Amino acid sequence: MSGDTLVRSFGREAFGLSPENYHSARPAYPPAVWELLRQRAGLRAGISILEVGAGTGLATEHLLAHDPQRLLAVEPDTRLAEFLRARLLRPELEVIEQPFEDLDEAGRSYDLVVSATAFHWLDAVPALRRIHALLRDGGAVALIWNVFGDNSRPDPFHEASAHLFAGHRPSPSGGGTTETPYGLDREARLRDFKAASFQCEPPFMFEWTLTLNPPAVRRLYATYSNVVAVEAEKREALLDALEELARSDFGGVVTRNMTTSVFVARRA
Repeated sequence: MSGDTLVRSFGREAFGLSPENYHSARPAYPPAVWELLRQRAGLRAGISILEVGAGTGLATEHLLAHDPQRLLAVEPDTRLAEFLRARLLRPELEVIEQPFEDLDEAGRSYDLVVSATAFHWLDAVPALRRIHALLRDGGAVALIWNVFGDNSRPDPFHEASAHLFAGHRPSPSGGGTTETPYGLDREARLRDFKAASFQCEPPFMFEWTLTLNPPAVRRLYATYSNVVAVEAEKREALLDALEELARSDFGGVVTRNMTTSVFVARRA
């Protein structure tokens, strides 16, 4: 891959090409995530929640299941915001189509701020300082990632397909052949929290596997930002090659290593 990472602002428009495909292709978060937030981040009924980068609502629906008093979901991509708004019709849910950096919430505060597989598109320390200011005393922030591969376990399909991405600009989420993915970089994320005056807990990591057939490989990779960034004709050729690789070299069954990371910190 090229060393030039996709610019952060690209994340505001990278995932809305097909909200339906994004929602069906991206894997759900493990149930243990929501149990952890109940135990460590104060997720419960009656609270006020801010979600940053809500996307199609893969996390939103689980937050709503806990009956918050209010849930403000901030999503900069109009296509994703409209999909989310139509899919989750709840009176306590408000969806705002706006970058988090531009959010004007003067006079409002929250018990819990959540960002799921989105925070790497923000400038971390300024964003965390903004979150700190929006939280009530004792409130918590939870940053969650579903990470595809972690470089510590063999990942045959990732290794076999790496040549197809030669020259592609990587996402800020990382996960190239040598670097630590953003959501798994414990030391860096804890430094960010400390710089924003948060009290941090040790991060939690859940390892699991994702099994895909060739069409599912195509649908999933079509949601990756470094694939979306390629012009349409080359993108389709890349997806064709990935689907064929899954079929011909992997017998139609691809297993990807997954790690779900959860970072919880509190405003003192």
